[in-house]
Amino acid sequence: MPYKSLLVLVTTVMLSCATKPSKTTPTFFNAAQTEFSYSGRTEKANDSTQALISPAAHVVFTAEGDSLTVFVGAQGEPHDFVVIEVNGNYIDRFQVQKDSVNRITIALPLEKENEIGIYKATEASNGPIIFYGAEAEKIGQFTPKTDAEIEFIGDSITCGFGADTEDIPCDTGEWYDQHNAYLAYGPVAARALNAEYRLSSVSGMGMYRNWNDEDQPVMGDVYATTYLDGNTNEKWGFTGNKPDLVSICLGTNDLSEGDGEKEREPFNPEKYTSKYIAFVQDVFNRYPETKLALLTSPMVSGEKAAIFLKCLQDVKSHFDSGHTVAIFEFASMTPHGCGYHPDLDDHKIMAEQLIPFYDGLLKK
Repeated sequence: MPYKSLLVLVTTVMLSCATKPSKTTPTFFNAAQTEFSYSGRTEKANDSTQALISPAAHVVFTAEGDSLTVFVGAQGEPHDFVVIEVNGNYIDRFQVQKDSVNRITIALPLEKENEIGIYKATEASNGPIIFYGAEAEKIGQFTPKTDAEIEFIGDSITCGFGADTEDIPCDTGEWYDQHNAYLAYGPVAARALNAEYRLSSVSGMGMYRNWNDEDQPVMGDVYATTYLDGNTNEKWGFTGNKPDLVSICLGTNDLSEGDGEKEREPFNPEKYTSKYIAFVQDVFNRYPETKLALLTSPMVSGEKAAIFLKCLQDVKSHFDSGHTVAIFEFASMTPHGCGYHPDLDDHKIMAEQLIPFYDGLLKK
């Protein structure tokens, strides 16, 4: 089906066969009101709007009535994407236009409180999604009752880059048009474990070098900045609950050959391990009690996979005496998404592999 263009339009997603006449006039609630709860990297855009910054950053609330209208906009790219969830069910990914107040209207399935989630589908480098507020007969607070909180740190795989090709096929549209952070392996696994989650992930990012460069900021340089871009004038305050588990999946780009045209040194295991240890120490400085998962990559195989695993083992050994650290080794995968990335089915497979691993680690 074609993607959703929402500029000054109302798109209705029918969740039931028919809707009843509205009993009362819908009321608009702006994003600053206490009915809305935010997760991930978000900040006030102004006195009445909120910016969703990081991949899968989201706002949750309850809504009653026959329908709900969400008001959102894009501030970076000409368009962006949000995912809407109702009562724990994925509804769809919607395109949002820049410099406009976009209206998305959906029919509500229940005659009582419906639990709503609005998620940024892309990443910080695409610019924030601006949440203006929502309109329904009644809107209220919703605090999900979760068993744990997980932070996923990674690269384009963790962002859900190139995964969602249903509406926009690979090699068409913009580079971010197939992003779907909501359906990436991390959020899928977290929801299966009834865990709240946040993503600190950047496409192309590595631990000591990135996909096609040797001298640009890497994860250790950008992690503490609000937009994960290295701008130290905008530092992230690491607000909210401390995660029970931090999952790191970085190394695919360090091991990459790049574009094959730009000069690139052979992979340096010592540099990678040293940078990894320094980054993990930073994580433990912020979250002393967190448990740590070190992931390999399903995109790396053969001799490189063996080197990758040995580096992670060295990192684990460095911290073993004082912290709970575990390594997860992905099975090698031939990805089906764009640019040699996993598609949505591949992400499901990755999540299914990780769920028992994360569950066991959280229970230690």
